[in-house]
Amino acid sequence: MGEVVNITEITEEIVQITMQDKVSRNTFSKELMQGLKQAFAIVNQNKAYKVVILIGYDSYFSCGGTPDELQQIYDGKLKFTELDFFTAPIDCEIPVIAAMQGHAIGGGLVFGCYADFQILGKENIYTANFMKYGFTPGMGATYMVPLRFGSSLGSEMLFTAESYRGGELQERGVSLLVVPKKEVRTEAIALAKKLAEKPRLSLVTLKKHMTSKIKRSLKDIFEQELEMHKITFHQPQVKENIKALFER
Repeated sequence: MGEVVNITEITEEIVQITMQDKVSRNTFSKELMQGLKQAFAIVNQNKAYKVVILIGYDSYFSCGGTPDELQQIYDGKLKFTELDFFTAPIDCEIPVIAAMQGHAIGGGLVFGCYADFQILGKENIYTANFMKYGFTPGMGATYMVPLRFGSSLGSEMLFTAESYRGGELQERGVSLLVVPKKEVRTEAIALAKKLAEKPRLSLVTLKKHMTSKIKRSLKDIFEQELEMHKITFHQPQVKENIKALFER
């Protein structure tokens, strides 16, 4: 944790987890993943907390897998399910607000989708870019992206792997809150304060109910996505695309 992920108490009941791996630009570095696991463990132990705000730094919310991780999956040495940090927001017993103040790319977009609430910045880029590499989506993207962005738009995002500004998603009718980038954290705090007015037991109980169906569904989704990876990830074109995209 420390420099890469830190915890700040906004109030006694509202805690902010900040991802700021400036070396890796908030891709899934070992330091970031370990820091997030530790941060959420600390949050879960503190029974005074009622709400979590999850946020990035500068222009980056979360930017997905590293070149090394993608290469390891290509080589059959790694499965996305072994990156066991990414469900931390939905596994957290209290509500989590993803204040997506910066770009959210690939697995980073999916990671934000595991929060209970998402707030987008108009100027930022949001993309489920898995198919741009040539392999099918993982990390539960095929379930979580349509769930959060809507069935039709979510499917379009997955199939085309295109990049969308938050403002464009707003124009397309996405039901998520979209505000100017500079206002994302302010809106997240405002929402957190509304939630924190409620009894913690009620928040925990409602979250458990609201996420139970998602969690049950994800077990099968993960298995299906892993099977698709066996089919699509090991194409020669995928290796070339991974190398080309990260050399830009």
